Amino acid sequence: GNPWFRSKSFDTFCPLGPWLVPREAIPDPHALKLEMRVNGQVRQSASTGEMLFKIPRLIAEISAHMTLYPGDIISTGTPQGISPVHAGDVMEVVIERIGTLRNPVKTG
Repeated sequence: GNPWFRSKSFDTFCPLGPWLVPREAIPDPHALKLEMRVNGQVRQSASTGEMLFKIPRLIAEISAHMTLYPGDIISTGTPQGISPVHAGDVMEVVIERIGTLRNPVKTG
């Protein structure tokens, strides 16, 4: 298999934000459109409704093995369409009703 942990865990990886949104602001967390763009080109497009496991199941499974606290973050993966990025590229993640996170790709 691929070295997923190593390839996804470099310093500066896993940017979050730019906002935290209270649960009350999102009536149905399983009905949000997601897009990931590189240099303005859509590379991934999906809905949270397409997640393999719904949020309550993820919380139940994880909390059976470790303690979760308010503010903890659960990373759920991405839809199909991943591809390499290069220094100088600009990545944007858009989540409907939440906003856009924009990051330039730089070399270490």
